[in-house]
Formats: sequence, structure tokens, C-alpha cells
Amino acid sequence: MMAFNPEPGVAVALEPKVRRILAPNPSPMTFRGTNTYLVGTRELAVIDPGPESDAHLQAILEALEPGQSITHICVTHAHLDHSPLAAALSAHTGAPILAFGGPETGRSAVMQRLAESGLAGGGEGVDASFAPDVVLAEGEVIEGPDWALEVIHTPGHFGNHIAFGFEDMCFVGDHVMGWASSLVSPPDGDLTDFMASCEKLRVRPWRVFHAGHGAPIETPAERLDWLMAHRKSREAEILSSLQRGPATAQALAASIYKDTPAALLPAATRNVFAHLVDLQGKSRVSSTVELSAEAIFELL
Repeated sequence: MMAFNPEPGVAVALEPKVRRILAPNPSPMTFRGTNTYLVGTRELAVIDPGPESDAHLQAILEALEPGQSITHICVTHAHLDHSPLAAALSAHTGAPILAFGGPETGRSAVMQRLAESGLAGGGEGVDASFAPDVVLAEGEVIEGPDWALEVIHTPGHFGNHIAFGFEDMCFVGDHVMGWASSLVSPPDGDLTDFMASCEKLRVRPWRVFHAGHGAPIETPAERLDWLMAHRKSREAEILSSLQRGPATAQALAASIYKDTPAALLPAATRNVFAHLVDLQGKSRVSSTVELSAEAIFELL
């Protein structure tokens, strides 16, 4: 996966009807940058236009070949590295923006309560102003002359996260990536939903996943199995640590992520907290005070 290093702004053919353009926004959270996909041969769907970037907007528009036009702008989720450029691209092309909803759509009840208590998300950052022109529903099919995208609601990384099934491939956004495990950061990320979405994708015989970051995932089933096993292994570590006594998410992260640089411990703490919320929902742990990032947790 580390060998994946395409030139930003260049449209690369991945499949007969799929091209990828890498946005110029590399970071520890986005790897080489955000993958924008062009689907179709005449009237095109753009999946995840990417961050605010004049250069990337120009690259998308210059990728259009004679006789081609952009008719649909599809967004997997409202993070700042995926959705903000949709508005400018729509203004240039007249194409509507399609998504599952705004940034609070699809949140579970427990995550909504955490958000209302003041917990803010971490990671890539939320595109708070994102509002699609067309709200999509689970199972809906978006069609062009030579393509059809099935909407698959896959909350977990983000409440309004959707994947798009196309023939035997799936555009999975940030739910599944080959270069790293997906970020699950409350209140925007919900681990219970994440695992359920993995199971939802796992039952389908996909040939390849095209992710929001990194190279195509050629073994989708194996990658999903790894992601779920990785999360279950982290859960076991947390439960084992709690056998030594009650602890906060921060204390658990410090004891579990011993080799993690100090600058990355806040992200590790959010990851542990996501697991604790999931475990509390399964009646495996309880918080000694009202559920929050600072709560002390103990085994039940």
C-alpha cells in the first residue's frame, strides 16, 4: 500500500468506466490524498469531489473528454476531505449534489446525546455546512446511460456515510481502506454501527473496493475480515486492562498504545472511547458517571 503514490490531478483509468483523480491533500489522516472517482463514459457521476481546492476542481473539469459531461455529484460523507468541493463543482457543471443527508444525518441515539452534551468530533473535520440537493435512501439506485450506482448506508466512520455499489465493485469511501484501519471517532463515528456496516458489506461477493484513500482493495472480503478482527482484538485489550480496575479512556489508551507517539494519543483515546461506548451498549462495561469522554469505566 505504501507504494501507492499517484500524481495528484491526473485522471487514471482503473476500470472501463472508472477513473480516479487524486486530490492534493496528503496528511496523516488522508494518506496520499482523497480519491475522486469519475464513473461512466458520457454522462458522468463524480464520487467524492474532495476538499476545497481550485487545482483539484480544475483537474476534474479538465478530465472531461469530448462529449462528456458531469450529471451527478455523489458524496460518501460530510468530512472536509470529501465533500466541500461539491458546491463549486455543482456551480460549474449544473449537476446536483447527492448524499444521505447533512452532517448530523444517520447519527445513532447515543451519539446524538454525546453531541448534545458538547463532545466534538476529531480526525478529518466535519463539513458543517454540507447540504445535498438530493437526499438518498438505502437501496436507492442512481442511474446514467451506462452506469447504475446502488446506495448502501454504511454508518460507523460517519453517520451519513454511504457506499456506492457498481456492478461487482463498491466505492466504500472511508469505511474500508487498505492503508490503515478506518477512524471511528465519537460522536460522528459509532463503533457499533461500524461493525454492523462491515457485516452488511461482507455478505456481498464484491470483486474490488475503491476506497476514499489509497489503492484499490483487491481482496474485499479478506480486508473486511481483518478490520472486524482488528476491532475485536482491541476490544479484548480494553476488557483485559479493565480487569485491573476502573479507568478512563485516556488511561486505557496510554496503557494499550505504549509505542504510540504522544501527539497521536488523543486519536488513540477517541478510538478507545468508541470501544467503551460500544461495550456499554452491549452491557459489558458501565461508566461510573454520565457517559462522556472523561467518564471512568468499569467491568460489569
